[in-house]
Amino acid sequence: MRAESHIANMKNLQIPASLLQLFLLLLTAAVPARAQQAKLSTRWEELTAADFVQAIKRSQGTCLLPFGILEKHGAHLPLGTDLVNVRYLSLTAADQEYVVVFPEYYFGQIFEAKHQPGTVAYSLPLQLQLLQETTDEMARNGCKKVLIINGHGGNEHLLPLFAQAQMDRPHDYVVYVYWPFPKEAGRPQKKDTVDMHGGESETSHTMISRPDLVHMDRVQNDSGKDLARQNLPPDVYTGIWWYARFPNHYSGDASTANKALGEFDEKSLVENAVAAIKAIKADQVSLRLQNEFYEESTHPLDTKPNQ
Repeated sequence: MRAESHIANMKNLQIPASLLQLFLLLLTAAVPARAQQAKLSTRWEELTAADFVQAIKRSQGTCLLPFGILEKHGAHLPLGTDLVNVRYLSLTAADQEYVVVFPEYYFGQIFEAKHQPGTVAYSLPLQLQLLQETTDEMARNGCKKVLIINGHGGNEHLLPLFAQAQMDRPHDYVVYVYWPFPKEAGRPQKKDTVDMHGGESETSHTMISRPDLVHMDRVQNDSGKDLARQNLPPDVYTGIWWYARFPNHYSGDASTANKALGEFDEKSLVENAVAAIKAIKADQVSLRLQNEFYEESTHPLDTKPNQ
C-alpha cells in the first residue's frame, strides 16, 4: 500500500495528531532505507564508501573481475568487444545474484594482435603483477572470493597460470577463474563454421550488449578466412599459430550474425554465470584446503598421506 493511502486511512480514523505525526515520521524513515537496499549498485565504481561496506556484506564477500582486452575484432566490431561483452554478462548476472563487479579490466595477453591498430599489449611481468595486486587489493577490501570471468580467448594460458600461482604463497582469499560458454541445447543453428574471433557468435553477442557499436556495413572489409600457413602436427604449439592462420585478426564470417543467436546465447551465458556465482558463494572448502596446503608446504617431509 502506498504511503498516501496510509495517510488517508489514518485521517479517516481520526487518530490524534501527535500519533499521526509519529507514524508519518517512522514511515518516511523506513522507505528510504528499503529503497537504498533495493538500489544498491553492483558496480564497484558507483558505490560510496559506506555503500561499499554494505555491498560486500550483501555479496557475502564475492566479487567479479570481468576480464576483457583491447584488440581488433574484424572491421565491424569495436576494439573493446571482449570487454563490452564480458562486462555486460557480469552486470546482468549480478542483477540476478548480487555481487560487486570490478571496473573495466583489460590488462591481459594479446601479443598476437600487436600488428593491428588499437591493440594494447602489456609485458607479461606487468600482466601478472597487476593482476596479483588487483586481486590482493580486492581481498583487502573484503572480497574473499574473487571470480575472474574471462571474456578473451587469448587469456586461455594466462589465467590458469595465474590461478596456479596462488599456491606460491598464503592468501586469505580464493581466486576462481570462469570461462562463460552458452548452452548447446536449443541453440539456433550457426552458419559460420570457423567463428573463432569477431565472427557470427561474437558479433551476435555484441548486437545485444552494444548494438550501436556493430557496423554490419563493414563486415566485408576484411577476410576472416583461415590461411593455414603452417604445416605442423596438431599437438605442436608455436606462438605464431594465430598469425599463421588469421593475419587480419578476424576469424569467420560475421555476415551471418543475428539477434536471435545473440539473445539465446546471452540468456544462456547469464544463467550459467548465476549458477557459478551461487556455487562460489556456497563454497566453504577451497579456502580451508588452501590453508591446509600452505601449512603442509612449509614442511613437506612431514606431510602424511591422506587416507
